[in-house]
Amino acid sequence: MSFDPPIPLSLDSSLTFVRYADDFVCLHPDKEVIDKAKVILQEWLKEVGLEVSDRKTRVTHTSSGFDFLGFNIRQYKVGKHKSGKSRNGNRLGFKTLIMPSKDKAKKHYEKIADVISSHSSAPQKALVLRLNPIIRGWANYYSTGVSKATFAKLDHLIWQRITRWCKRRHHNKSAKWVNAKYFRIINGRSWVFSDGIFSLTSHAEVPIVRHTRVRGNKSPYDGDLPYWAARLGKHPLLPVSVSKLLKSQNSKCNHCGLTFRDGDVWEVDHIIPCSLGGGNGYANLHLLHRHCHDSKTASDGSLQRTHDNGQIIEEPNEAKVSSSVLKTSGSRERVT
Repeated sequence: MSFDPPIPLSLDSSLTFVRYADDFVCLHPDKEVIDKAKVILQEWLKEVGLEVSDRKTRVTHTSSGFDFLGFNIRQYKVGKHKSGKSRNGNRLGFKTLIMPSKDKAKKHYEKIADVISSHSSAPQKALVLRLNPIIRGWANYYSTGVSKATFAKLDHLIWQRITRWCKRRHHNKSAKWVNAKYFRIINGRSWVFSDGIFSLTSHAEVPIVRHTRVRGNKSPYDGDLPYWAARLGKHPLLPVSVSKLLKSQNSKCNHCGLTFRDGDVWEVDHIIPCSLGGGNGYANLHLLHRHCHDSKTASDGSLQRTHDNGQIIEEPNEAKVSSSVLKTSGSRERVT
């Protein structure tokens, strides 16, 4: 059964429906279409024993913004030089910003504040080790959005809370003494809460990396290992070494320079052959098409090898599928 409700084409083909688990958003410039879509969704959900939550459901304009999966999505009016563009390249007159929602940021800070309060008599190391996973995990989740300002504000609030924690523990000591005991300069950053070994991480340390939309109708299960390995940096069907080489080479063969495609057979090769003193480190490895590998081996002075224990071959009579996994039997790796 499909989990996506059947929106009739007669409703409006330009209606956008985005779903993640049991949360979804319908987008359309006409409010009447949105109201009609809401009725259709309610009727469809009744058939599967579910209903739309009135508390969580609301109809709003994108200029006012809405929260979805912890992010606030809102469109701001801007000048032509900062305006977003449509698929046709036309300027829209507004820019869409996706940032952490205020509610999620508030709950995150309250959780950190509770941890600091509950560790009022704990050692500095214990507090740092408890807070770091919370801060790092939250910041990583929101690192794809417009989060710099939120990160900076949270870091400031946490710093204020930490300084109060320090002063309460030593109310009869001077501020200079307290600062010298609990704060350090780490990697050029001053006022880092640290005992010299364990340091409190900050939200701002997590780099902002924009999410790249998946190309066309690509799927992790479509068998296109080069695309997904290069995009994700790894793929469950590939050895780690192959994934790293694919990413470092931008999914291109180092011999012919052509991009690897679905169905290609490639192999890991030593740039300087082992027989000539080359090592097994990543600096001496690259990924080549099988035929490019054969051509390179024939001309680089290394010992030519046939289908022996040092080569990876496909098991006989194995069903041929778009993302077949081949058995490894030695140092050479081949994937189709």
